[in-house]
Amino acid sequence: MESIGVLMTCPMNPYLEQELAKRFTLHRLWKVPDKSTFLTAHRNSIRAVVGSSSAGADAELIEALPKLEIVASFSVGLDKIDLAKCKEKGIRVTNTPDVLTDDAADLAVGLMLAVLRKLCESDRHVRSGKWKKGTYMLTTKVRPLFFAIIDMILMMYGSKRTKRSTNHL
Repeated sequence: MESIGVLMTCPMNPYLEQELAKRFTLHRLWKVPDKSTFLTAHRNSIRAVVGSSSAGADAELIEALPKLEIVASFSVGLDKIDLAKCKEKGIRVTNTPDVLTDDAADLAVGLMLAVLRKLCESDRHVRSGKWKKGTYMLTTKVRPLFFAIIDMILMMYGSKRTKRSTNHL
């Protein structure tokens, strides 16, 4: 039985590439000198395309692979995949939604704290050596403002914090 061909349109994590190569005949499109000749030679064996938000599958690539069954993006975005062409041909499309949701939320809270406590300004002050003169005005406590922001976010998502829990923070 012929091995299933998987076409990667861009580099990804070496471990993931190794795992794909163990299971399939893996082709790395970015390493191919003449893409047109390559696609013609492998058009009947490639059944999957793996890409990202920067390199997916456009209409030309999809048309060049008549046995294509799935286009998988290992990113959140689908911008580089011709979704209309995939739908027309009955090709499945996948991506990795919500993969960075928790990290984005963590970053948002971290940035709020950095702004409210003037961390970047304080860091510049210390690095410049001005701290020796004692000229920097320390930031004030921002708990009430921070928790007001958190309460607004929680209300937007239908969750409530009690007055009692706010007072103990």
